[in-house]
Amino acid sequence: MSVNKSFFFILLITLGSCTSERFQQEILVHNTSQFSLNDKPIRLRRKLLRVPNDSLGKNPVITFKLDTIPCQINDLDDDGIWDELFFVVDFNPNESKSLDLDWATGPFQYPIKTSVRFGKRVSAKAKVQPEVEEVMMADELPLTLGYQQYQTDGPSWENDKVGFRHYLDGRNAKDLFGKKTHKMSPETVGINKQGAVEDNYHVMEDWGRDILAVGNSVGLGGYALRAKDTLMRLGVTVDDSISNVARTTFKILAEGPVNSVLEYHYENWKPNDRSYTVHETTSIWPGMYGYQNTVSVQGLRGDEELAIGLVNINNDAPLEVIEENEEFVMVYTHDKQSYEKEWWLGMALILPKSHYMGYIEAPKKGQLSNTFLAQMKIQENQPVQYYAIGAWELSHPKFADRDAFKSYVVDLAHQLSAEIDVKINN
Repeated sequence: MSVNKSFFFILLITLGSCTSERFQQEILVHNTSQFSLNDKPIRLRRKLLRVPNDSLGKNPVITFKLDTIPCQINDLDDDGIWDELFFVVDFNPNESKSLDLDWATGPFQYPIKTSVRFGKRVSAKAKVQPEVEEVMMADELPLTLGYQQYQTDGPSWENDKVGFRHYLDGRNAKDLFGKKTHKMSPETVGINKQGAVEDNYHVMEDWGRDILAVGNSVGLGGYALRAKDTLMRLGVTVDDSISNVARTTFKILAEGPVNSVLEYHYENWKPNDRSYTVHETTSIWPGMYGYQNTVSVQGLRGDEELAIGLVNINNDAPLEVIEENEEFVMVYTHDKQSYEKEWWLGMALILPKSHYMGYIEAPKKGQLSNTFLAQMKIQENQPVQYYAIGAWELSHPKFADRDAFKSYVVDLAHQLSAEIDVKINN
């Protein structure tokens, strides 16, 4: 999945004689909001579509007038049968569009605008190999193994605006890659010429670099639980040799030109005298300086809050809360809060207003520290979905200005909350 990617996603489709008209469908999409929308995601369930019986040899093609709209099919329940057609569309305020869906043969070339990179080495002397899934046990931490087994400490994902990484090595924090290009970063980020794991992404490259100090926080969009004023970290720190999560499972569910999806499952997480199972899904699509995260927890006693992090290591400015959107609350910081305070960086969480209960600041030291934490209502096995945003001044100079970043976050929240009416004509 994450090897030999180029600027184009090439669909190599077995040519049939031609597509049958009985599989053509008109998709009517209507922006019900007063906002202009850029790269608004549209998801169509398979059961709503006319799918050719021999669809294994065909791919969907969506057109608007004379233009082809990049799209992809996703198998999100990992049963071997795709269940979702995904694409993004631009809209003017209150605009309606008539799209044509057909099943055709290729090749088609779509610009690559999302990507996932994950690599692992099986020993300290082995070369890193690309992988699409992983199972990590509690005693497989770097301090116990004697080496870091994962490229970039875990999976990294990106779109045309920004990149992120997840510390799969037991820390389970989220880090930020600032990008200076719309192209995808090289597959070799985090690997040296000998094929070994190497931290080579804290220096500036043409594509950008890692720009965020995470420390013992959960980073940008990572999370914990809080109960009775006690913070419970999902996992441990770099100084620990045994995790409090018995088994961590990771898989790349989708990687394509307009959407990449990652899945994590944490079994027998035992903080203090409690035991939980956590499921997490991360999704990214083009156009926004952020990613979508969805978290659900089993084993709740009823006194817990989900605590979503906004790292506060190099930030001297106040956190601001914005509530002008009907669906979302936004919390953000803006300062020269990158490494060594070199560059202006805005970070934000866009949170469901129905779950938000305010925020706290974690201690300056300890297993979970140096972070603002949004307090969120959580119920047994019920998903909480939110967005984590990181906007660097070298990605766009406007982000050096606090007001400009704030305006971007507010506009993005409006775009995310805008509803699209979809009608499929048979």
